[in-house]
Amino acid sequence: MKREDVVYALIFDELEKRVLMVKNAGSVWTLPGGAVETGETLEEAVVREVKEETNLTVEVEVEELLAVNEAFFLKKEVHPLFFTFKTRVLEGEISILDQEEIEEIQWVDIETADERMPYYHYGVQGLLNGRLVYTYQGKS
Repeated sequence: MKREDVVYALIFDELEKRVLMVKNAGSVWTLPGGAVETGETLEEAVVREVKEETNLTVEVEVEELLAVNEAFFLKKEVHPLFFTFKTRVLEGEISILDQEEIEEIQWVDIETADERMPYYHYGVQGLLNGRLVYTYQGKS
């Protein structure tokens, strides 16, 4: 089984209380993010992935690793570790750069984000409260 590191960016609009989500090809909603490339740090990967998926330039907020999730995808023979970071937007306008990978980008309220991403044990609000969480998502 192949081990893979994956990063996600929690981009939160403080004024509107909304989370930026992307709909990946295959109709799965996630936070912007993706696989870490060889020779890349987790922080470099999250900045690159957000740019590739949303056209936004972000920075990782200091010491803001929010969650580590782990799963086994038996059919794909992959064992990913998911690292979720709090980030803030530096510049850019939201647009889909790779329509084969990303179908849609949306700002959603916290409740909708929680429905779309039930694997965060304490939900998005728990992440925003700075509660570092490890979650084993099981085997599928």
